[in-house]
Amino acid sequence: MIELAGIGPTPFCTMVLADLGADVLRVHRPDAPPEPWIDALGRGKHAFPLDLKADGGAATVLHLVERAHVLVEGFRPGVAERLGVGPEPCLERNPQLVYGRMTGWGQDGPYSGMAGHDIDYIALTGALAAIGKPPLNLVGDFGGGGLVLALGIVAALHAGVGQVVDAAMTDGSALLMTMTYGLFNAGLWTTEPGANLLDGGAPFYDVYETADGKHVAVGALEPQFYAELLRVLELDDPALADHRDRDAWPAIRAALGAAFRSRTRDDWEERFAGSSACVVPVLALDEAPQHPHNRARGTFVETPQGFVPAPAPRFSKTPPGRSKEWNPSDWGLSDDGTLAR
Repeated sequence: MIELAGIGPTPFCTMVLADLGADVLRVHRPDAPPEPWIDALGRGKHAFPLDLKADGGAATVLHLVERAHVLVEGFRPGVAERLGVGPEPCLERNPQLVYGRMTGWGQDGPYSGMAGHDIDYIALTGALAAIGKPPLNLVGDFGGGGLVLALGIVAALHAGVGQVVDAAMTDGSALLMTMTYGLFNAGLWTTEPGANLLDGGAPFYDVYETADGKHVAVGALEPQFYAELLRVLELDDPALADHRDRDAWPAIRAALGAAFRSRTRDDWEERFAGSSACVVPVLALDEAPQHPHNRARGTFVETPQGFVPAPAPRFSKTPPGRSKEWNPSDWGLSDDGTLAR
């Protein structure tokens, strides 16, 4: 794979595929300043400094394309074409190439030429209104962007036909909202944020503060899980028994809030350990890598820069995360990384 270096969803897409065994050559500007947060997305890749705007820059990329199965770029529509590395010359050089394109709005449409960020893309699809306030850029950039593009690339490779994969964060974030639109169309979801089953409207699916100012997450959706929640909290008031009764939600919320404020977060974790009440601690970024479950699973790996999430998912026979040793000749390059003559 060739990655024409960008930020956000593009390097995340290629990182995921590198984790799964792809040999990724990251083509970046020679004068690009090092960014630790970008380096976290660069694992398993080989860096190749190249100025695409310089004489011979496009020709070098086209030379690399001859050896590649995939090229990924995250420029605005038309930029790759102006640089001379758009789909047409690349597919002419390698008809079997999968050309992955990552944008916010897509390659066409009234907004295609506009600037934007994750918050804008999810706003246009209804996701932001449903969530209620700006979330982390997981929905547009990484879930609806990078992961959708990675899946599209794998599907295109499986099809065995050289083609362009047009991944737009608006399209991908809309795709992630499929179930929510289904609930809305069935009359089971309203347009009011914080008033629905899965957005904090239900008292048995929410976050509660504990005695030490920390929090626990409660996801007791099913009746048996809710019953277990009440049992561990020692709440036996009959008025709280039916969690499907929306008229009882204010009383349930008040009772749960008072109960959770009576003990610390770690106390509650110990009391709920092994139960089916769906209650776990809300962990900060510096806590999550140290949690016993995450340590046992190897969910995070330690790097010189700190802990980062490990590759996922897990495979029984072909474990991810096995980076291929850099071999310039694989790409038609000399040992010093220049074009082989």
